This record gives sequence, structure tokens and C-alpha cells, in this order.
Amino acid sequence: MRTTVELDDDLTRELKDRAHQQGATLRQTLNLVLRRGLGKAKPATPATRYRCPSVAMGHPVAPSVDLDKALAIASALEDVETAREMELQK
Repeated sequence: MRTTVELDDDLTRELKDRAHQQGATLRQTLNLVLRRGLGKAKPATPATRYRCPSVAMGHPVAPSVDLDKALAIASALEDVETAREMELQK
């Protein structure tokens, strides 16, 4: 079935650009866009779920430093650096 439809110039340009990028015809692209808009497009295959493996972080540098607490680690490292700088100034 052939139907004539008048599209706004900006939509026509966008459809032509998309058709060119996908290597499809304007008709194929228009039909795909309309199907998606009407909710009738084939569902995309779901992406593989990303899994981030956990790893052991080893033993703490100092027994007083808890590796589970990032701010405590940063504070301890800053204290060590401050003490080192003060030692160098003597």
C-alpha cells in the first residue's frame, strides 16, 4: 500500500542523514523509526550483564589502617607525608 505523507524539512533531513549512516533507504529508515515510535519494533537483544570481580587487597601497610575506609587511608597517608616533610625541614 502506497501512502503519500508530507514531512517537515528538518525531519526529512534527519531521516536522510540517518538512512545514509545506516546504509539503508529512506523508506526503510522511515518505517523503522515509525515502528519504534509505535512500540512495534523487535526488542533489542539485552546486553550481557557486566560483572566486576572482587580481588583481595592484601594486608594493611600498618595495623592501624583499615583498608575498608578510604578517608582513613587518605588521612593516614597525609599524616605520614606531613611528618616526613617536617623531618626534612629540621
